[in-house]
Amino acid sequence: MPLDKPYQGVPGTTIFDADQSRKGYWLNQFCMSLMKAENRERFKRDERAYLDEWKMTAEQKQAVLDRDMNRMISLGGNIYFLAKIGATDGKSFQQMAGSMTGMSEEEYRNMMIGGGRDPKWGRK
Repeated sequence: MPLDKPYQGVPGTTIFDADQSRKGYWLNQFCMSLMKAENRERFKRDERAYLDEWKMTAEQKQAVLDRDMNRMISLGGNIYFLAKIGATDGKSFQQMAGSMTGMSEEEYRNMMIGGGRDPKWGRK
């Protein structure tokens, strides 16, 4: 029996719930593997070969290769796990978040310092 999900209508937002968790299980496990230095080195040496060791979908693997964080989130990625990819690439969480909004790091930082997005953002 599917659960009622009144939160699905939030514009521009993917809620990481049980369904997203199941969908992204292997993607998130891959991300957690990057906590070990030897795995980060293996990944950097041959990203495709390392990704092919995981039971991720082809779409998930391509999103990782493209570093498309928004796509990874829609495919079940949890931002806290996905941050391991950014760290492997030498990027801060702020840089990653900025890339997800289409803003530069500085624009994103200034927007957040200024109080974040207008609550009406994305709503019709």
